[in-house]
This record gives sequence, C-alpha cells and structure tokens, in this order.
Amino acid sequence: MKKILIIGIGAGDPEYLTVQAINALNKADVFFILDKGPAKQKLIAFRRDICERYIKNRVYRFVDATSPEWERGTADYRSTIAALNQDKQVLFERLIADGMRDGECGAFLVWGDPTLYDSTIRILDAIEKKGAHDFGFEVIPGITAVQALAAKHKVTLNRIGGSIGITTGRKAVTASLDAGDSLVVMLDAENAYQRFAGHDVEIFWGAYVGSPDEILIAGKLDEVAGTIAQVRAEARGRNGWIMDTYLIRRTDGNDR
Repeated sequence: MKKILIIGIGAGDPEYLTVQAINALNKADVFFILDKGPAKQKLIAFRRDICERYIKNRVYRFVDATSPEWERGTADYRSTIAALNQDKQVLFERLIADGMRDGECGAFLVWGDPTLYDSTIRILDAIEKKGAHDFGFEVIPGITAVQALAAKHKVTLNRIGGSIGITTGRKAVTASLDAGDSLVVMLDAENAYQRFAGHDVEIFWGAYVGSPDEILIAGKLDEVAGTIAQVRAEARGRNGWIMDTYLIRRTDGNDR
C-alpha cells in the first residue's frame, strides 16, 4: 500500500515549518512538485530548499509535473475550479500510479496550510473514494499567511468578543464589516480593499509574508490605500505574480 502526506509548509519562511512537518518530510520517499510556470519558480525552489535543509540521512527524489492551467476571470468561478480540480485529479492519479512504488511514501508540499484555500485534500479524497489506487493519505497542518501576517504586524486577529471572517478578494467586494469584527482577505486579484474606502477602517497588509520579498504596510485605509495599490502593482510587475493577505477592521475598537 502507498501512503501520501499532504504537508503544510508555511507561508514563506523555512522556520515556519512545524516539528510535525519536519518529521513528515523525513518519512517521504518522493516529493511531487507541480510547476506553475516561470513566474512561480521561487515557490518550487523553496520546496526543494526546505527538503535539503530538513531531511537528514535519507534518500529521496522529486517527481516534477506541469500543473494544469485554468482560465481566470470567468463568470462561473465554481465550475472553472471544479474543472481545474478534475484535471489535477487525473494528474495526481498518474503521479501516484507511475511515480511511486508499492510501500513507498509520497508527499505534496502545500503552501501555508492544506485546509485553507487549497484543493489537495479534496482531490486526494476523491481519488481514495474512487478506489482505483491502493493508498491512504494524512494531512499535516501548517502556518498560514493569516497567522504570519498578524504576527508580523504585532496585532491580534480578533478584537475582544469579536468575530473573524476569512474570505477571498472575489467575495470581499460585497462583504460587510460590523463594529468589533475583523475581516481577513486572501487571493485578492482586484484590490478589493478599496471597496472599504471612506468607512473609517484600518488595514494591515502584507505581500510575500515570511519570504525575503516581504512587504508590510499598515494604517488607516484612506491614508494608505494608494500606497498599497502602487506597491502591489510594482511587486506584481517585478515578480510576475502577487501573493498578499490583509486584515481589515473598523478603527473604533479599544484593543489591538
């Protein structure tokens, strides 16, 4: 029987790996690396680097594969992602069948945490239920950009007695923000924070959090929105992609 580990590797700093994740790295015989194009080569290099850094006295190998592409900006987002995940399922089944020998342990290294805005668990669960491959899988949690962002800005995610919402930029454009509550936004392709301009809110923004390219900006949204938009555009142009997360809340709270 084959075994698959879905390992959360944190949000960009090699020291974000948990002891459990490091132990999991040292159990794997093969690591599946998905290539998402030239702009994302740093993410591949990071995965290889943490293996070199943390795996001791163990022979392992990498199996590279091109990640399926998807059409961004479509009207039916759910159907688009469902089709993407179906394509990934076909790829994952091939990797499990051809990239591993019986009795071996394979691993997918997931940015941040596998349970938050990542479909690796869904895909492997679907493959396991399909029953065509004799394998089982385990999930190892990781530190997300959400936690790393709050730590970098030295703020708490929640106000006393308040709630936290975590959403995407796509959903943030229609989100509401009640007094005392916090909203964390990830995967924002359209500067959705601008929708809160004029609402007396503060923002704690970060891009590439934990990595050498980290950028942090904080302040009243109306005062820093223009700076964030400019820095964001420059970072996207420089790197070919942007990975940012931000916390928004009203400025009328009494605690940080």
